[in-house]
Amino acid sequence: MMSHMPTVTCESVGPPPERSEELVTGSPLPPRLRAPSSGVGARQDSTVQVIPVHLSRAAMLAAAACGIGAVLLLRGWMDSVRAAKKTRRARIRRDESFGLAEKAVKEFAEQNPGIDSNEVTALSLNELCKQLKDGELSPHAVLHAYIEKALQVSRRLNCSTEFLLESREQLREIETHQDGLLFGIPVSIKDNLNYKGHDSSCGVISKLDQPATADSVLVQVLKRQGAVPFVKTNVPQGLLNYDCSNPIYGQTLNPCNLQKTSGGSSGGEGALIAGGGSILGIGTDIGGSVRIPASFCGICGFKPTSGRLSLRGCASCVRGQKSVLSTAGCLAKDVDGLALCMKALLCEDMYFLDPTVPPVPFKEQVYSSTRPLRIGYYENDGMTLPSPGMSRALREVRELLEKAGHTIVPFTPPRLFYAMHELTIRGILADAGVSLLSNLKGSPIDPCLKDQTNSYKLPLIFRKICSFFLNPLYPRLANAIQGTCGVSSVTDLWKQHADVEDYTHEFIAEWRKLELDVVLCPMLGPAYNFGFCGKLTCASSYTALYNLVNFPAGAVPVSTVTQEDENELKHYKGNFGDIWDKTFKKAVTGGQGLPVAVQCVSLPWQDELCLRFMWEIEQLVKQHRNQ
Repeated sequence: MMSHMPTVTCESVGPPPERSEELVTGSPLPPRLRAPSSGVGARQDSTVQVIPVHLSRAAMLAAAACGIGAVLLLRGWMDSVRAAKKTRRARIRRDESFGLAEKAVKEFAEQNPGIDSNEVTALSLNELCKQLKDGELSPHAVLHAYIEKALQVSRRLNCSTEFLLESREQLREIETHQDGLLFGIPVSIKDNLNYKGHDSSCGVISKLDQPATADSVLVQVLKRQGAVPFVKTNVPQGLLNYDCSNPIYGQTLNPCNLQKTSGGSSGGEGALIAGGGSILGIGTDIGGSVRIPASFCGICGFKPTSGRLSLRGCASCVRGQKSVLSTAGCLAKDVDGLALCMKALLCEDMYFLDPTVPPVPFKEQVYSSTRPLRIGYYENDGMTLPSPGMSRALREVRELLEKAGHTIVPFTPPRLFYAMHELTIRGILADAGVSLLSNLKGSPIDPCLKDQTNSYKLPLIFRKICSFFLNPLYPRLANAIQGTCGVSSVTDLWKQHADVEDYTHEFIAEWRKLELDVVLCPMLGPAYNFGFCGKLTCASSYTALYNLVNFPAGAVPVSTVTQEDENELKHYKGNFGDIWDKTFKKAVTGGQGLPVAVQCVSLPWQDELCLRFMWEIEQLVKQHRNQ
C-alpha cells in the first residue's frame, strides 16, 4: 500500500522548475498558490501546499467513476424511454387492429344479416372443410365469424397480439386455391411466425418495430393450401418459458379458469383455440411449447420430428442453438384436425419453398392403421412426481388401451437426470444465457421470467459455488444451476453435441430392446397458478426430453381434475420433498375441473404413427364417456 506522502515544500525541493506545478497536479496552479521565486517581498521561508500525487489521482478516478456512472444512468434512462415508446407503439398497433377487425365484422353483418356466426364456429374442422368445399359456406362468412369470435375471446383472455387485416384482401383470390386441403379455413399463428409487414416480437421489446419483409414458409404454405392466417397470438417474454406473459402485451389467461395460466410458449394459441376463437393454430415447440398449453387448456397439440416442417421465417431469441431442437407444430380441438393440418403442410409447396425439408408426404396408411400396438409406459420419470390428476388419468388410459387389445410394457427413460441437466439445460444455455439476456436488454423483465433470468445474470463462478454448496441438500437444484453454466469452449460444445447424439441412440436402443411401437407417459398438468412456471423448469422434463432426442410427441386431453385428486394433492410430497416439489404442489393447487392430458410419443420420422396413437386414445376416451 502506498504510504502517505509528506507535504512538499519549496525548502525541501529547492526552487521549483518552471512547470513543476503542472507535473505534480496535472495543470498549472492558480496564482494564489504559486510561491514567489524572487524579488521584493518574497518570503524565502514560506511554504506552499501542493496537492499530493496519490490524492490527485484518487480524485481523478472518483471523477471518472462518477462520469461513467452518470453516463450509464443516462443510457439506462434513455433505453427505458425508448422501450416505453416502442411498447406504446406496439399496443397502439394492436388496439388499432382490434378496432379495424371490429369494424369489418360489423360491416359484414350488416351486409349479410342471415348468417349466424355461432353456428359457423360450432362446426368441427372436418365439417367446416366439407361445407366450404361444397359451397354451403363462403370463406368470407367463415373468416368474419372467426374474427368476431376471436375478438370476444381475446378481450376476455388477452391471447391475441394483432389481427391480420390483410386476410380480407387474401379472400379476393382465394378461389384460385379451392383445391387446397384447408380452403377457406381461418388459422391463427404464434407471434414468432413471420407475416409480411408485422413484427415477430418473441415477447421482447428489442424485436419491435422490425416488421417482417416476407411471410414465413409455413404461412406461405398455408396460403397456398387455401388457409387464411388471420391473427397473431401471445407468447412469454423470450419464448424460453412455459407461461404466457410479456411486458408488451401482458398475461394470457386460461379459458378454463381465469386464475390460471394458459401455459406456453404457444399459450396464446392454446387459449384462443380452447376459447373458440380459432379452429386451427400453428405454434413452435422447444421444450413443450405446443404440448403444455394444449394440456393446460384442454385441446390437442402435436410436435412433429424437428425438420419435418420448415422453420424458415420463424423468429427466436436463441437462434443457432442446436443441442435441443425446436420445431413447428399445430394445435386443434381434436386429433383429426392435427392430422389434416399435417397433411396440408407436408406438400410439394413446402419442399419447394424450403428444400432443406425432406420431401416426405403424409403417410395416410399409417395414420389409418388399426393394428394393435405395443406401448411403452411409465408414470414417473424420477424428476417430478406427477400430480394426482396426472397419475389417475394415465392409469385410466392404460386400462382402456389394454381392454382394446393393445400391449402395455413398462419402460424407463435412461439416465434422465443426465439427459436433463447435462444435455438439455446445458445445451439450450450453452452460452450461459447470454443470447437470451442480450434480447432482453433495455426491457423490464416480466415476472414470469424473473426467476430464470436472475440465475442467468449471476457470474459463472458464483453459480458454480452455489451448485457446490447446494448439492448435499438439493441435488436437483444444484445440478440444474451447474447446467446453466453452459460450455466453456468450442471443443466442449462439439463434445456436448456428440453426447446428445450418443444419448439419442442409447434411448432408441432401450426402445428397440422392448420392441415398442409408441410410448404413453405423463403430460404436465393441470394448469398452474400464476407465477410458478419460471420457478419450475424441472417439471418440463416430461416434455423437453422428447425435444432433446427429437421424437414426435403429442398431448391429448383425457380427463379433468376431481375433488378426490385435490384431496390427495394435500398429501403430495414429490420424489424428493425439496423446494421444487413443494413449489409444484402450490402451482397445481386449486385445479378442480381443469383438463388433464396424456402424452403420446413415437420414434423419429414416425409422426403419423404418433398421431394414430393419439387418435386411438381420443376415441377410446369418448367411447368410455358415452357408456
